[in-house]
Amino acid sequence: QVQLVESGGGLVQAGGSLRLSCAASRSIFSIAVMGWYRQAPGKQRELVARMSTGGSTSYVDSVKGRFTISRDNAKNTVYLQMNNLKPEDTAVYYCNKYPYTRFDYWGQGTQVTVSS
Repeated sequence: QVQLVESGGGLVQAGGSLRLSCAASRSIFSIAVMGWYRQAPGKQRELVARMSTGGSTSYVDSVKGRFTISRDNAKNTVYLQMNNLKPEDTAVYYCNKYPYTRFDYWGQGTQVTVSS
């Protein structure tokens, strides 16, 4: 089972940028689709962006044009570039397979806080 470590979060003002990283403990080449998820206080976890090994990407409407997902299979790492951040982007961000199952491991996530 792959273990995941997210990093790169922080406190940023609205309009700012952050780049999140997700390092996997083993090769992610065989994982067809990797995704970034987020969970805000009192809300359910939601899929923010996903990317296939072939390069296809998909984004939730609220982040389209602002977030970019990428993956480096050689480094076993998935990235999320977040630009023009908004207070509503405040959440803990996680990466994982898409779709995930209840047996899949979740990392500790990385906190993103956007101040207005």
